[in-house]
Amino acid sequence: MKTCIIIPTYDEAKSIRSLLASIKQQGLDLDVIVVDDGSSDRTGEIARNNGATVLRSARNEGKGYSLRKGIKYALSQGFDAVITMDGDGQHLPEDIPYFIRLAAYSDSGFFIGNRMSRAKNMPQIRFITNKIMSKFISFLAQQDISDTQCGFRLIKKEVLSGLNLTTAKYETESEIIIQASRLGFRIESVPIQTVYRGGKSQIHPFVDTLRFIKFIIRELWTTPL
Repeated sequence: MKTCIIIPTYDEAKSIRSLLASIKQQGLDLDVIVVDDGSSDRTGEIARNNGATVLRSARNEGKGYSLRKGIKYALSQGFDAVITMDGDGQHLPEDIPYFIRLAAYSDSGFFIGNRMSRAKNMPQIRFITNKIMSKFISFLAQQDISDTQCGFRLIKKEVLSGLNLTTAKYETESEIIIQASRLGFRIESVPIQTVYRGGKSQIHPFVDTLRFIKFIIRELWTTPL
């Protein structure tokens, strides 16, 4: 299964070099696509100098836009699956082989990291928020998904080819889940390690919460009962 890694980034110059080095240490010979979402630092330059293919946006468009851009590129290059992970070091490359082994032997089209069973290091407010949002998204997807807010995922080409994404911010990850489920694909949860380094989140609590509520209302309106 020809697989690539998509890493949406914005101002991740401090972490991207070590992340790419750690991915390489897994010995899997995977293509890495770094989508530089209009960074003001040297994220893209560092990623390119460390062997990644870099897709750069002229301005900051949002994580969802970067994911869509990376997915479109991966499909155009004939990859059979993509692994998405964050560029800030919260997802450990050591878990990548586990995703690949599961995907090779499973009929499921979509695998999502699950931090909730190993959440002792997760901030309490993040833990509660993830639990609530996972309940909502699981209802909309009509599948039980433990950690819908986790961006560490493996998605097969059959799923990616059927997506018709319309969002561009953080809600895109939830939109992918819902659309994949409505296309008839089974979604599996993959236990992963939980890492929090105390960095500042790029999520804007008020604006992104309102945007997510609007997205949820839209999806509730179109969910068959």
